Amino acid sequence: MHSDRPPAPVNVSVMHLRADSATVSWEVPEGDIIIGFSISQQRMDGKMQRFIREVNTTSRSCVLWDLEEETDYIIQVQSIGLYGESQASKRVHFRTLKKTDRFPSNSSNQDDPTVQGLDKARHLQTGEMIIIVVVLLMWAAVIALFCRQYDIIKDNDSSNSKEKVKPSSERSTPEHHSGGLLRSKFHQSVPSINIIEV
Repeated sequence: MHSDRPPAPVNVSVMHLRADSATVSWEVPEGDIIIGFSISQQRMDGKMQRFIREVNTTSRSCVLWDLEEETDYIIQVQSIGLYGESQASKRVHFRTLKKTDRFPSNSSNQDDPTVQGLDKARHLQTGEMIIIVVVLLMWAAVIALFCRQYDIIKDNDSSNSKEKVKPSSERSTPEHHSGGLLRSKFHQSVPSINIIEV
């Protein structure tokens, strides 16, 4: 049975290192049927140990979640074959980041956008606030201008209406006056109509 066990995984490495997660990747020597993997994850201080085991997969990587920030971990990977598990790989040590740390520049782009996105979101928020303030100021200026023009129009209207209203209070003269205007217009327009008819 021992000879049927697959060889241990090689080139075990840790990528996408963050404060609370990391991705373990490895390679499997060719020629053996591998149906899964088993990872042992242990804190350096020995306080916590976790085993992750997956079968029916050809995956050569696994994300480790719920890690503690600024903590040292040791991991080992085993391949699961048809007839058993391989020997454990070499021990790999890594240390999680602080929550305030950014990703190292050499980490994968797959996880980088999340943190960059947060930074961009912060910049966007301040940018949006500036835009909103500018728009509000513009609206305030437009409204102020409109109100000022409206007041001018209103003043003009009220002064016109006052002029119209004043004579109407004197009942006798404006009626005759307006009537006179109407009559004179009417009399003026009548001859022109006659000329057109002729």
